[in-house]
Amino acid sequence: MRRLPEADRDAIRIAQDPQFSRWLEQITATGGCAHPVHLSGFTTTLDGATGEILRQYDTRDEPGERLLVRCRNRRATVCAPCSRLHAGDTFHLVRAGLLGGKSVPATVRNRPRLFVTLTAPSFGPVHRIGERCRPRRDGGTCDHGRALGCATEHTPTDPLIGQPLCPDCYDYTGHVLWHAHASKLWDRFVIDVRRRLATSAGLVQSRFAHHARLSFARVAEYQKRAAVHVHAVVRLDGPDGPADEPPTWGTADRLTDAVRTSAGRVLVRTPYSPAVGELLLRWGAQLDVRPLHADGDGAGPGDDAVAAYVAKYVTKGASETGAGTDHRVTTWADINTAPVSAHVRTLMRTSWRLGGLLEYAPLHLRTWTHTLGYRGHILTKSRAYSTTYAALRAERAQHVADAEIPDAITEAHWRYVGSGHTPGAALIAAGVAEDLAESRRLSVDARQEGGGC
Repeated sequence: MRRLPEADRDAIRIAQDPQFSRWLEQITATGGCAHPVHLSGFTTTLDGATGEILRQYDTRDEPGERLLVRCRNRRATVCAPCSRLHAGDTFHLVRAGLLGGKSVPATVRNRPRLFVTLTAPSFGPVHRIGERCRPRRDGGTCDHGRALGCATEHTPTDPLIGQPLCPDCYDYTGHVLWHAHASKLWDRFVIDVRRRLATSAGLVQSRFAHHARLSFARVAEYQKRAAVHVHAVVRLDGPDGPADEPPTWGTADRLTDAVRTSAGRVLVRTPYSPAVGELLLRWGAQLDVRPLHADGDGAGPGDDAVAAYVAKYVTKGASETGAGTDHRVTTWADINTAPVSAHVRTLMRTSWRLGGLLEYAPLHLRTWTHTLGYRGHILTKSRAYSTTYAALRAERAQHVADAEIPDAITEAHWRYVGSGHTPGAALIAAGVAEDLAESRRLSVDARQEGGGC
């Protein structure tokens, strides 16, 4: 036993425990969660009329006197089982806003709907994938003596992709401050789209909400150059939301024109800094606006494909995309030891330096150094777009729980007592997660072949 690795010895110890089978049931119920939350407490269900105890659960009967529940981390690099569940919830959340379901009427699929991609502006030339990276007939060098062009045909796995041709020419300050204001830029973009729609329809801008409602769900994604760009589903409804038809002037073409106009005109001014000055931040020149058609005529991306695309990116962590880390840094030394590229490390250092300036204190740049200054949520949506994560989780919990008892009263008391796994428990949980993933894959294959239910 002493010659075995610590994880194997611990796994054997757990397997020999008399309550191992119940512990394994808990691990399976969490899907093999990599960092489960440990809770202690009880739940008692009483008959509201008689006070009779109908059902009772207490963790004192559980292994270690605790219950394991999912950590619910969205990042696949942190917890793959929970990120897979989060991706599924995101898929249904976005899909419901496109096709209906989950309390959203099916008529939304006939509304004006767009799939919009907004990018960050250029902060300097970077290496890119293509037949030739950045060909220049006249050659030339920058003020720092580096070539202005690159004739290399980079492969998709080339580590140079997204790296600046000249780090000294690259606007790292502008990059970080753009990230810090990206959420505000999005808010102003949405406001301006509403105003453009009202103006084009001959309405007073302040009266737009009385005639129509703009609903959206958007996800932020890091590009190879470590700059965020935004994918968004935008839908036009009537003033009461999904259940209300948009006005006759609310067409996909008019919505498209408003989106294109607003993307080119909105801006955000940074706070003035003696060291930096005042920057005007805008969206990048690259803009993609694709209409979504209910009849699926192939002219644009399919609804399921859009929902799957958004769900895929919402589970990606910063370390997986090569843009920052999944954990906050607390010191300058943490930046120096972070497993990132030189380009990303410079962005992190820039964020840390700018975070020390009094005028940028409200941006909390040091807090968000690990995400290169970006402090918005990965996925956001307007209130009326579709359902919520909370509603989806409550529906799933109700599905796996027993049927509700009429007029019942529930008393519950829970407290947090820890999280994570011991080395042996982590080994067993990883095996459970792998088995469940393989079972899902086989089930999908069976359904595709017509042999499954």
